[in-house]
Amino acid sequence: MPVEVSIPRRRGKGKLKVVEKRNLTQKMLEDLNIDDLDIKAGLIQSLIPLGLKAVSEELQKEFKMLVGERYKHGKENTPWGANPGSVYLQDQKLPVIIPRVRNRKDNKEVHLSIYKKLQSPYLCDQKTALKLLNGISMHKYKESAELVPEVFGLSASNMSKRFKNFAEDSLKNLNARNLSEYDFICIFIDGKRYAEDGLLVAMGVTIEGYKIMLGIEQSHSENSTVINQFFDKLIERGLTYKDGILFIVDGSKGIIKAIHQRFSEYAFIERCIWHKEQNVISYLSKHQQQVCKIELKRAYKKTSYKEARQALESLYNRLSITNQSAANSLMEGIDETLTLHKLGLSPELCKSLNNTNCIESVMSQLGIYTDKVDRWQSSNQILRWTAAGLLQIEPNLRKIRGYRYLHLLRFKLKEEIQKRQKEKYGSTEEKEPVEVKTRT
Repeated sequence: MPVEVSIPRRRGKGKLKVVEKRNLTQKMLEDLNIDDLDIKAGLIQSLIPLGLKAVSEELQKEFKMLVGERYKHGKENTPWGANPGSVYLQDQKLPVIIPRVRNRKDNKEVHLSIYKKLQSPYLCDQKTALKLLNGISMHKYKESAELVPEVFGLSASNMSKRFKNFAEDSLKNLNARNLSEYDFICIFIDGKRYAEDGLLVAMGVTIEGYKIMLGIEQSHSENSTVINQFFDKLIERGLTYKDGILFIVDGSKGIIKAIHQRFSEYAFIERCIWHKEQNVISYLSKHQQQVCKIELKRAYKKTSYKEARQALESLYNRLSITNQSAANSLMEGIDETLTLHKLGLSPELCKSLNNTNCIESVMSQLGIYTDKVDRWQSSNQILRWTAAGLLQIEPNLRKIRGYRYLHLLRFKLKEEIQKRQKEKYGSTEEKEPVEVKTRT
């Protein structure tokens, strides 16, 4: 019959001592040497004892290699007793007995290399962190993990430390990513609110259509000074823009101002037509909103810039009669909503780039990880959780719709840059944009 190793988790009001867990662990290792196949099968099914046996064998193997044959004279290393210790099997910490070795010449302890390697959780805490990131409470982790009674080190505070280390590494990796390895053609920028705090999130699209998270920056508001500094960090990390970059934004004046200041003639701005629609209809009654939505969608579906502009001007004239505020909202920055029409791009690609749906989708997925946090204790905690969530989302992001036409977009951008430089400098020779200094 299979053997079940079962001990009470509490002794009276106090927790079971680690020394007792260590004794039970040692007993399990001794039980593995028995000949009864049924008992062995029961122990094998738990897997943890097998792992512990392998650990014990590896420790003894290295120990014998260091100390050599027993009773041999002139040995440099000699046995030096044993100490209680602990090792990780996957993300679970178990107690073991560690043989010690002393170097007679230096009179110092020789540490076992295999024991040092087993001191860290498997895969650098990644599996544990993913469980916590996806909703397992740190206070309930011990009950939800696959445990044997001998496991320890799964307290809420211990889990919190391990998750914090994982999230800090995620934040460092995101903010130190070398952007010169990628050929970006589009950048989406959007903000996310955390109570009274705000974060700017930038996502790039490569010439092949892949979505790459560029970085995050904490800012209470989307002002041009903060965003300029954010752009400077991206450029320092290798972001190239001389072939032209299309920025897709929601219409924030601070973001648009910073783009013009930092990237000059190399930047092209496409304002989200959905945000434009919402701004316009907010001034209208419910009946007027339905009519306006239909007219706006019909105008933006036009394939040529001239036709789309005429349709929007016609709508402006009608709105001027019923609601001047809505009409003014429509005309504010209207050319920036028609950038793709000016470039003459494929309608399939326009569906991906004339709105901020790509990054809004990322924000929605990010909420699955961050919305479950009831109270943010510090700024760094917000940054850590956001970075960890974004790096988990990134590998699952699909290419943008119409990515096959991105090479055509690059060609159109280069043509437009040459025209701008000719108008500005009198020649098509590339010149460095004037860097605007801002006070920090």
